[in-house]
Amino acid sequence: MSWYEYPLIILVGFIAAFLNTVGGGGSLFSVPILTFLGLPITIANGTSRVAIFFQNIFAVGGFKSKGVELPWPYAVYLGAASLGGGIVGSLLAASMSDDLFKKIFAGIMIFSVGLILADPFKTNGQEKLTARDQWIGGFCFLFIGVYGGFVQAGIGFLVIGVLSLVNNLSLVKSNYVKVFAAIVYTGVSVLVFAWQGKIDWLVAGVLAVGHSMGGWYASRWSVKAGEVWIKRVLIISVIGMAIKLWFF
Repeated sequence: MSWYEYPLIILVGFIAAFLNTVGGGGSLFSVPILTFLGLPITIANGTSRVAIFFQNIFAVGGFKSKGVELPWPYAVYLGAASLGGGIVGSLLAASMSDDLFKKIFAGIMIFSVGLILADPFKTNGQEKLTARDQWIGGFCFLFIGVYGGFVQAGIGFLVIGVLSLVNNLSLVKSNYVKVFAAIVYTGVSVLVFAWQGKIDWLVAGVLAVGHSMGGWYASRWSVKAGEVWIKRVLIISVIGMAIKLWFF
């Protein structure tokens, strides 16, 4: 990869992080571009995890700086629930062939589009954080961790869907919980992919610069913009995913 491609990678990272933080699907933007620049898709998938890890750290800082409060300790439970799933998903993805990964990747993304079109992102009334609701959310996050460790792309849609349907959280707070929990399973994914030799560390470092800036900016922007604009970004993300899957 040539040096003049690195500014492009930083820009790609910023855009992907913005989409990931506000809604989801950023990896559908970044992973294909990394493969276009010469990385095998399994290497591109592993490399992007390093950048996403830093994106989530900076996004948490951005939400916190704007005074958004986490539902504590529920967010910790969700992070712990996603931990085991993240290990399983990462091991599956790291040991899979490129061709099979591409087919499963496309199938999961089509499911994500269907979930968005079903419009689960409605948050009317009080938050539901009883012990029963938290157990259901934790169970869902176990499988979300598997998915996050395996693919990552589009996971934001699944997380927001669970937090909206199960716990009735606002989109802003759902995004905060999303990036907080993602630090756990993404960190595990980085360790597994590194162990399997599936990370290009130079590209990962450059991409992480863009992701860090994008995560910080997007988290603060989403608090200021409110749910109307978050929903608009979600719609744009879904349309982009559909175009990518159906025509390219």
